[in-house]
This record gives sequence, structure tokens and C-alpha cells, in this order.
Amino acid sequence: MKSYYYDESDPSSYQHDHDSGIEVTPEQLKQIGVLYYHLDNMDDVNKLAKQREYKNRDQISLSSNSFPGGQEALKAKLDTFIEEHLHEDEEIRYIVEGSGFFDVRDSNDKWIRNKCEKNDLLILPAGIYHRFTLDCDNNVVALRLFKDEPKWIALNRPVSADNQYREEYLQSIKA
Repeated sequence: MKSYYYDESDPSSYQHDHDSGIEVTPEQLKQIGVLYYHLDNMDDVNKLAKQREYKNRDQISLSSNSFPGGQEALKAKLDTFIEEHLHEDEEIRYIVEGSGFFDVRDSNDKWIRNKCEKNDLLILPAGIYHRFTLDCDNNVVALRLFKDEPKWIALNRPVSADNQYREEYLQSIKA
């Protein structure tokens, strides 16, 4: 995985790199609650899932071939994923094939772009503002892991100031 500050001045599509040249380390990600692992096989994924008590999983495939409407349908889906949002659960993704970008907000409200590729596993804490998109290759297969029943409810920014999960997240990073 490659992590760096997102270049907001780049006018190109959100699917482009937007690499500012300012690297972000896994330690810096950890300070905002984001955990990164490079896991070479499913046995390692299963071990981590057991350690962190992830009980459920599914797999998602995003490409122009995976949507009945082709490229236009994929673009519409990506337009929803790129909206800044948070979840009230951890978001755990293991990249099986392909690649994409997970953008997260740091404690100063700046975007950090994480380019995830095959064998990268990223854990985003509940309450962190983030977004996702494919890169220009338009293909990713990702394993989604869940602590409980699979659910994916996005709360677009801004959320209520008294959202428990956002408050707990901010306390955890002392922002």
C-alpha cells in the first residue's frame, strides 16, 4: 500500500493518483486509528479475523463487467462511494485482486490517500470520515469483513454533532 497526502489542486478525475509527494507512514495512519496489514494468503486473513473477532464476510467485485449497465453504471456507483461519509462500524477490506483508493481524513481534516492493491488489508475505525474509488484500471475484488451481521450504512458528512460513533472516534485520536 502506498499512502500520501491527497493533492487537492489536481483537477483530474478522482480515479487518478492525486499524489502530493508527501508520504504518510503506517505509524501516522495508526495515530488516526487506521490499521494496515499486508497479508499474503487467506490463512493470514483468517488468523487476523479470528484475533479481531470478525464473524462474517462477503466479497465484492467492482468493474465495468460487474454491473449490468457497464461503465456508466460503474461510474454512478463510484460517484456514491466518493461522497465523504462515515460508518458506525469498522470498515475492513482485503484486496483479493485489482486496486483502488481509500481516502481518510487526518486529525487536521486533510485527505490521506491510500492506494490498496492485492494482499493489502485496511481497517478504518468507526466514525472516521472517508471515501473510496477505483483507480483508472477500474477493477477490484475485495473481501469485506464484519464483526457482526454484514451491513453497510453510510452517513454522509456532515453527521449530527452528537453522533456517538463520531464522538468516540474523535476522543480516541484526541482531536
